[in-house]
Amino acid sequence: MRKSFVGIIIVVACLLTACINSAAPLPGAATTVANGGTAPLTPVKLGVGYVPNVQFATFYVGIEKGFYAAEGLDLSLDYGFENDYLKLVGVNQSQFMVGSSDQVVLGRAQGLPVRYVANWYTQYPVVIFAKSSANITKPADLVGKKIGIPGPFGASYVAFLGILEAAKLKESDVKAESIGFTQVAAISQDQVDAAVDYAVNGPVVLAQQGITTTQIKLDDYLQIPSNGLVTNEKTLQDNPELVRKMVRATLKSIQYTLDHPDEAFEIALKFVPEAGGDNKAANRAVFNAALDYWKPQPDRKLGETHTEEWQAVAQLMQRIGLVDKLVPAEEMFTNDFLP
Repeated sequence: MRKSFVGIIIVVACLLTACINSAAPLPGAATTVANGGTAPLTPVKLGVGYVPNVQFATFYVGIEKGFYAAEGLDLSLDYGFENDYLKLVGVNQSQFMVGSSDQVVLGRAQGLPVRYVANWYTQYPVVIFAKSSANITKPADLVGKKIGIPGPFGASYVAFLGILEAAKLKESDVKAESIGFTQVAAISQDQVDAAVDYAVNGPVVLAQQGITTTQIKLDDYLQIPSNGLVTNEKTLQDNPELVRKMVRATLKSIQYTLDHPDEAFEIALKFVPEAGGDNKAANRAVFNAALDYWKPQPDRKLGETHTEEWQAVAQLMQRIGLVDKLVPAEEMFTNDFLP
């Protein structure tokens, strides 16, 4: 097992560094209940990783429109490089996080009782991208090329290894170089031949600069569940209604964002004011790209994942050496809390 693959957080490469969350409910706020009285909201913290960004618009929408408050929840988002949300949720120091299926596999393999309860990103958003002039359009084109990766960790690394595996390639067949989160500069300045990043980040930023890119998507070769709502077994057992409310409000927020993208983007700017002004056009492009990843697949309802996808990610993680045992699919997810 690769010892460097620890402390995973969701790799959402964000452009901004501060947030004024003026629209969030105040601690101790109350919500009107059916009998005309009020009841205190239950504080709920959701670990999302990194810094405020328009890519978290669905949660900003849910807070602003009162979808969480209507369920009796006072939702706040927890950002930060320093937090290992997988461990925090696994040991029940936190009840919810946004995580992808590969994280759930890793957590379960390490004995952390985490479980995925609702899907958000319906496609795996990490790609290997390159300038169009590099003629890198399929995994086989990567042989011998210098590829920039953030590092040997996280969703980016899983997608990188998964794409290589699709072409029956090993890491030694390419020249992987850890470049942190400098993918845009590395590609634009030809420091690497290709780089790994979220599709809604690097390729979108380069497009704003007039640089066209080609992208190799993991989904073209293997479908595994991407970012969604993750909790732990204790919360599921002791407070299933809390999970049901959290799932219901989150899915309502996703659907509202998809149905009202212009309003949703303006709501996001209230939470991330630095995304407006001179940065507004660039951030709207990022937001627009993200919308495609939030749309439900035609063969399923919003929030749903399937057993075969979980079997696929468990097998992938074992094959590429990130876990040393096959984690049973049925331990990692449930659709029971979907409305």
